[in-house]
Amino acid sequence: MDPLTDLLNGTRASGAVFNQSFLSGAWALRFLTDAPLALAVPLHGSCWVVPEGGAPARLGAGDVAVLAGGAPYVIADDPATEPDVVIHSADSCTTPRGEELSHRLASDVRTWGAAARPDGTRLLSGLYTVDGGSVPRRLLAALPPLAVVEAGLMSCPLGPTAFEEITREEPGQQALLDRVLDLVLVSALRAWFTRSSAQAPAWFLAHGDPVVGRALRLLHADPAHPWTVAALAARNGVSRASLARRFTALVGRPPMAYLREWRLALAADLLREPGMTVGAVAGRVGFASAFGLSAAFKRERGISPSEHRAGPASGPGRGRGR
Repeated sequence: MDPLTDLLNGTRASGAVFNQSFLSGAWALRFLTDAPLALAVPLHGSCWVVPEGGAPARLGAGDVAVLAGGAPYVIADDPATEPDVVIHSADSCTTPRGEELSHRLASDVRTWGAAARPDGTRLLSGLYTVDGGSVPRRLLAALPPLAVVEAGLMSCPLGPTAFEEITREEPGQQALLDRVLDLVLVSALRAWFTRSSAQAPAWFLAHGDPVVGRALRLLHADPAHPWTVAALAARNGVSRASLARRFTALVGRPPMAYLREWRLALAADLLREPGMTVGAVAGRVGFASAFGLSAAFKRERGISPSEHRAGPASGPGRGRGR
């Protein structure tokens, strides 16, 4: 297993919002949803994405925009067009002055606008509900506010007919839409991280190194194993000093420091699962005892595991240890 797979496995849609809009003429939608992760895909036509405080980016048919952080953004036919619709949630939109528009604009299940036009744009919008766990937070921290992936760079196996599911209402429909959204996200992020121009995090770039990449895969495949630098070096056929030096140079921290951070991120999410004791979590992520996990958690995050479990998902100390 590799680091990106671990992060994507920890960020899965559940009850996500997936809508389509048919737009023509001069139009602009302002999104005020606070969704920490959002996708925008024009299936037909083109549009511009304007993140708050950022430069506009044009999307052609099939391009994917990934917006991270929850800041407001605008999608429009032109960056200069003033928004006339404000999206607040899955079923709430208003004018900029607050007048409700939902009943006027909704035309079908998960659909806004009347019908497709040859000169118009069919826009898909996906909004994730991320629970604030440490694994999703690590992924969000690795992303810019706006990442655009051109259609030709992705290898998403979904065809246009898959998106016809948006307007259907059958048993299991939400689960199906969640998985469609996940597949688009995984395809887009894999393409974005591998682009030479992308400012990918150090751990992702290090994945391509024959020595450090193998060490990272070993750590992520079995984080609870009692790893040492010597053991990792032996598995890679290099000296302990060589591995430590190369790992630190490429990843930005020594192997055991990286492993400790990853174990604590996993522990933070496991602690919020019902019935998981501190001792059980410690064993799952590689700490010798509940005391060892508690001490490391307190030192790195400023709160105890019990305080973390009892507090809100975005409570104190959750930003540390990224």
